[in-house]
Amino acid sequence: MKLLKNIKYKIVLLAFAVLFSACNDYIEEDIFSDITSENFIDENTADQLVVGVYTQLRSVYKNYGYKFLGTDIFTIKGELFSTSSENDYFAVTAPDGNGVWSSNYNVIAKANTAINRYENQINWSDTNLDDKAYGIAQARALRALAYFNLVVQYGGVALELEEPQSIRTDYTRSSEEETYTLIIAELEAAIPDLLDTPETGRFSKRAAQHLLSEVYLTRAYKSYAGTNDFETAATLAESAIGGYDIRSQSYAEVFDFDNQVNDEVLFAVQFGNSGFSSDKSNTKHSLFMYSVFNYESQGVSRANPYGGVGSSGMPTPYFYSLFADDDERENATIHRTIIADKEGVMGTDNIVAGDTVVYYPKKALDIAELTDKLDRYWVYQPDQYLYMVPDDIPGVNYLYSASPSQNIHFPIFKKFDDEDINAEIEGSRDTFVFRVAESHLLAAEAYLGANDPVNALIHLNRVRERATGVANYYTSISVDDILVERALELAGESNRWAVLKRTGKLEERIELYNPHVIDHGAFDPDIHYLRPIPNNELVISPTTMEQNPGY
Repeated sequence: MKLLKNIKYKIVLLAFAVLFSACNDYIEEDIFSDITSENFIDENTADQLVVGVYTQLRSVYKNYGYKFLGTDIFTIKGELFSTSSENDYFAVTAPDGNGVWSSNYNVIAKANTAINRYENQINWSDTNLDDKAYGIAQARALRALAYFNLVVQYGGVALELEEPQSIRTDYTRSSEEETYTLIIAELEAAIPDLLDTPETGRFSKRAAQHLLSEVYLTRAYKSYAGTNDFETAATLAESAIGGYDIRSQSYAEVFDFDNQVNDEVLFAVQFGNSGFSSDKSNTKHSLFMYSVFNYESQGVSRANPYGGVGSSGMPTPYFYSLFADDDERENATIHRTIIADKEGVMGTDNIVAGDTVVYYPKKALDIAELTDKLDRYWVYQPDQYLYMVPDDIPGVNYLYSASPSQNIHFPIFKKFDDEDINAEIEGSRDTFVFRVAESHLLAAEAYLGANDPVNALIHLNRVRERATGVANYYTSISVDDILVERALELAGESNRWAVLKRTGKLEERIELYNPHVIDHGAFDPDIHYLRPIPNNELVISPTTMEQNPGY
């Protein structure tokens, strides 16, 4: 059973026991789903504080802001002249509030509470001291994860390690260097007490090693880097891999809905269909979509298996161009066809469930083949994957001007497809946070930074081999090679913006590959390598909290 499901079932049973023992008495408000020191926290129930930290991660990993848009492989669904500050950096201003900031600090607050209660409130028997150490280690690792999510976006942030007890107006940002120092210290302290093979949903030793590898790797590019940061990052990535061979299952198998708990996944944020609405609330499948149910008259119902739209983003044409013919990740990552799930009609064509409604060829069709196919379904060529209405082909049944989704059309994402969706965008699929394939790519980048291209190639080629069957595709290696493989392997998973920033490639690659940036981008390296601190934080601490330069 999954971690979050286990704890919730116990809470429900306890609540029912209280209900039926109350008889005719009025039930006082006893809190069993939000454990506090005022009800029943002791060494036997303390783990629920740690579970609460895991639960808060759902908000972090349902917030897709600042991760994908404004990069080389993701842009917005809009005309080329349309502006979006998050994507083209035009007129970026500080928001009043921001989910990236608040959700990560909520994780930190819950972790601080758990650690304080574990250390200072709960009386631990000698036989449960290992449980105490394990609980604290999990909370410290998750707190480090939240601080890392913050520092890559904002630079130095307020380092709070105490349980929040009162309203404060004197929050002060630490330096970026101090923030990295804290994150490293937290993870190094946590790793010895984490488990190698914990209960599903818990942060494992290898997951922490993966995260610490990325932290050292990110710091390695900084002016204040440690002497051996690249080497340390490589060693930790090797530990995270732990001898697991990613070739033991295909890329498609990794993302099979029925195979979400698999050996490649080092850590995932859990959702599910337990009957609790908060469990079935993941929106990952709605990323990089357009409203395919616009084709309802042509056989694609609102209850279609693709789901609804949950973001303004779409892949760039550059992203689609990266897939080689032998790369099996393409078929697992995107849908090149939209299939009817009910009866429909288009002109003289009667559509039944299972028929193709829209087709996105990998390579442009010649006019004869295009004309032939447009008698049976709409076809959008690779140079039409943006906001536009192609010219009609005379005499065909499927005219572009008759399409109910005229302006936007592109191969939608497949790898996050969910088989259990509520209200079109609420699903039950887990969100993968760390995978061993990414550990290989961290190792490749770290070894390259450490001037060890031989070992860097071993790890880069292992990822490519799983996808193509070619054992030694790369004979030389560069940061750009690693960024290509990361795009193919981890699109929509890892924080693409942070990776481009880390490698010093953000400005270069958005000006080459993001169509809206190419048209009217306003990226300023003196400003936009850091995100603006939310205005609310400046209001809370007006004399101590500082805004990032340029905002």
